[in-house]
Amino acid sequence: MALKNHAEGRTRSWVQIFIVFGLCCFFYILGAWQRSGFGKGDSIALEITKHGADCNIIPSLNFETHHAGDVGNAVESEKLESFKPCPPRYVDYTPCQDQKRAMTFPRDNMIYRERHCPREEEKLHCLVPAPKGYVTPFPWPKSRDYVPYANAPYKALTVEKAIQNWIQYEGNVFRFPGGGTQFPQGADKYIDQLADVIPITNGTVRTALDTGCGVASWGAYLWSRNVLTMSFAPRDSHEAQVQFALERGVPAVIGVLGTIKMPYPSRAFDMAHCSRCLIPWGANDGKYLKEVDRVLRPGGYWILSGPPINWRNNYKAWQRPKEDLEEEQQKIEDAAKLLCWEKKHEKGEIAIWQKRVNDESCRSRQDDSRVNFCKAGEANDVWYKKMDECITPYPDVSTPDEVAGGELKPFPERLYAVPPRIASGSVPGVSVEAYQEDNNVWKKHVSAYKKINSLIDSGRYRNILDMNAGLGGFAAALNSPKLWVMNVMPTIAEKDTLGVIYERGLIGIYHDWCEAFSTYPRTYDLIHANGLFSLYKDKCNIEDILLEMDRILRPEGAVIFRDDVDVLIKVKKITAGMRWDTKMVDHEDGPLVPEKVLVAVKQYWTVGGNTTSAQ
Repeated sequence: MALKNHAEGRTRSWVQIFIVFGLCCFFYILGAWQRSGFGKGDSIALEITKHGADCNIIPSLNFETHHAGDVGNAVESEKLESFKPCPPRYVDYTPCQDQKRAMTFPRDNMIYRERHCPREEEKLHCLVPAPKGYVTPFPWPKSRDYVPYANAPYKALTVEKAIQNWIQYEGNVFRFPGGGTQFPQGADKYIDQLADVIPITNGTVRTALDTGCGVASWGAYLWSRNVLTMSFAPRDSHEAQVQFALERGVPAVIGVLGTIKMPYPSRAFDMAHCSRCLIPWGANDGKYLKEVDRVLRPGGYWILSGPPINWRNNYKAWQRPKEDLEEEQQKIEDAAKLLCWEKKHEKGEIAIWQKRVNDESCRSRQDDSRVNFCKAGEANDVWYKKMDECITPYPDVSTPDEVAGGELKPFPERLYAVPPRIASGSVPGVSVEAYQEDNNVWKKHVSAYKKINSLIDSGRYRNILDMNAGLGGFAAALNSPKLWVMNVMPTIAEKDTLGVIYERGLIGIYHDWCEAFSTYPRTYDLIHANGLFSLYKDKCNIEDILLEMDRILRPEGAVIFRDDVDVLIKVKKITAGMRWDTKMVDHEDGPLVPEKVLVAVKQYWTVGGNTTSAQ
């Protein structure tokens, strides 16, 4: 009996080795199929192909885990549903920002540009196709400057913004020279101007918010300065501006400052920016500035570039009465003063304010009848909540020089330093020790992922989504200049840790996965879903979440599920009808751990085209 157990143990070890080798080859082969911007195999694929012969050392691999029998029985015993492609008109479908539905809502305060999701009976139950000729985007940094025309075939901006150097059409690609409405000479020179006032290059400023971002050139060019920018703009007459940003490999979402709070936590950003973003900052008693103040970190900066700044010299060019512009700027100045912001700079059409590190120097505003402070504890309650007309209070301090909420280390030290919200005990149930252990666990998980899929750190995956981000350990372990991670905090999560994620120098967003994400189709190269389907069990339809994942995943993009084996068997069954290739893998601690990993690759197919499969 002992000999039999010993033999079975050795067999199990060999099977595990075979699985790892087999999955590596599985992704090597897929890598060789990746399509580049000009329709030729890109350099990564070619390099993988050179070494592909290594996969042949173990022929006829069994890629399944010890639970393969269970999966096979489940799939064979029930009839699989095969999802059909959606009609071609849905190629760029954004369910919660659908243009036709938007026009049925009031235009006041941009209500019609906010999220308006389809009712249950209106949801599509089909696979959103890629446009004909779709190709894998160029690797970063080339993608910053070039986007394949087939991926977003919209030329309107090349005409409308021609003199502003936003975008140019050249053959089968769009070229992005780095210009913008307020920086036609290029984002680099513009950022250099800002850096004369703001410490952009030393790691003090790490997270930035770009409101009304256009094609996100500001965020694209901040990347080389190690600043991570969350850009947003509405889906409006500037067709595809956010889509262009994402095709370039720049973090962006569809969004608008209207009546609902931004989906970000308080004290999240080191810097916020508006470059002729057309937001009426002085209107409604400075309500939009109060919302920026909520998400701006103590000591953070707000940049306003364009009207009404320098109205005396520009009112004729702007074709606006100078009296209106003067009144508009005065309202902004008054609102900034009430918010305890200090004006640091005004030159040309650029003005910069700095939020004070605490409210010790603004005690006088306590007696100002115009000041109404929000209730403590509501600063992060944002999902579909109306924007406050009150001011978010600073956290308490004990000395006049103390940074309210805690001082942050410069990046990259910030990534693994203990975040102030954890050090202060502000996140119930998360101690310093628990935070550090979580980091160790995710380093181990990510190391295992890289053995399964060797393309993860190759530059092949630029835009990455973590659907249930926790403390941000997955993104921290992946941190690389080749990629960025959108960390999603599910609104139903037991603990709200998105503020912690921002304090690490990462970015993220609140979202409820029972609804569609605020992005275009084919946004992400790699999606990570840790415990997501256990979290949403009995909350909404698992099929709807998987179809949304398919919508926002690029053709030949990858997915990593980590969950209980019984949950993953259900997921695997549904994905069998979604034109995905999947493999189940044991937990890195062995087959006896009930948590497993399911890896998937979306097949390449387009409108009216054929499917390519790894099988």
